[in-house]
Amino acid sequence: MSAHGLTLLHVSRGICRPLRVGERSVLSAIAKAPVPGQVPVGRMGLDGDEQADPSVHGGLDKALYAYPVEHLAFWQAQRQQHGLASAALPPGFMGENLTVQGLLEHEVYVGDRLHFPECTLRVTAPREPCYKFNAVMGFVQAGRAMAQTGRCGFYLAVERPGSLEAGQHARLEPGQRALSIAQALAGKWAKHKR
Repeated sequence: MSAHGLTLLHVSRGICRPLRVGERSVLSAIAKAPVPGQVPVGRMGLDGDEQADPSVHGGLDKALYAYPVEHLAFWQAQRQQHGLASAALPPGFMGENLTVQGLLEHEVYVGDRLHFPECTLRVTAPREPCYKFNAVMGFVQAGRAMAQTGRCGFYLAVERPGSLEAGQHARLEPGQRALSIAQALAGKWAKHKR
């Protein structure tokens, strides 16, 4: 983690919309867009944010999804290699609620707490990529690339509801530090490969 800690660059939310996956259309709220000003945060996440499949995203343990801005250049290059647009990826493109800077998957552990001025979040799990992520990224190997490189981001539970706003900084309070997000993803990915 950087000497300055974690910085919240963008707070994004989305609503459920049809998403084209191959020949079919599925409901998804993966497309998020930044919200200006203070955004209320309750136990289930950002006010006005939706999840299409709460069994995978959302709920108390996956109320918010944070993604490090440091990884966006990698995904831009991946898309370019697959003949897709080479423009910079906008905030929320990865489906994240919080675009963050200064804290990567090998530096954050399950159980760590992030203390923002108006709320406290607890790190709970890595994101496991799904077919909807592949559809948004535009190439079928996107999920595999996320899992293999560990560029997964992390889910957060809301321990102290309040509000979040772009530009805020968070103080990291270490938990037991038994399992980093990178290690948790590697363990889950190893099970899938069997």
